[in-house]
Amino acid sequence: MKAEFWHERWEQNQIGFHQDEFNNHLQAFWDKLSVVAGSRIFVPLCGKSRDMLWLRAQGLLVTGVELSPIAVRDFFSENNLEVVITQQGKLERWESDGLAILVGDFFDMTAADVADCAGVFDRASLIALPPEMRPRYAEHFQTILPSHIQTLLVTLEYAQAEMKGPPFSVSEEEVRGYYENTFAVERLFAASVLDENPGFRQRGLTRLDEKVYKLS
Repeated sequence: MKAEFWHERWEQNQIGFHQDEFNNHLQAFWDKLSVVAGSRIFVPLCGKSRDMLWLRAQGLLVTGVELSPIAVRDFFSENNLEVVITQQGKLERWESDGLAILVGDFFDMTAADVADCAGVFDRASLIALPPEMRPRYAEHFQTILPSHIQTLLVTLEYAQAEMKGPPFSVSEEEVRGYYENTFAVERLFAASVLDENPGFRQRGLTRLDEKVYKLS
């Protein structure tokens, strides 16, 4: 899956993955992370997620990274935020009142870009990537982030043969394979959510499970 895929999705407004409401798992489980007010939180592949506003409202600073400039422009305009734009390495930094989004490729990020981060919220990145890209993503994730970082990770599991992603199915075994050499991986939640997501049933799924992990 190349960058052009996501650029095209945003250009054509094919953004069914975007949630207008704050993520319920973020609200339910964020306090499981030992992240104090004033800390900076990293949100990878953030799109125009309103979850960044929720984190900011908790007294946290936020740094996201997003490939699509359309998504970033829409985030700031739709939330009536005045933005300051600067260059940060290979990335463009859009910032307003403690909320910053780096526009560009996640793989162009360096440790300096997230050196001040204490936590991560990942609802949209791991499940957005096809199997062949996920190992590289997980490796880069662990390479650039501080060793003390804690992560709240949300994934989906289903029979991949029943539906073409994204979102892709990411098994618990896969999550542990990526991260257990570096982090303690604790599953906080697991439930069947197909009845709550009829669109996925229409796409052919017979099972859909959602899981939430804490990496620390």
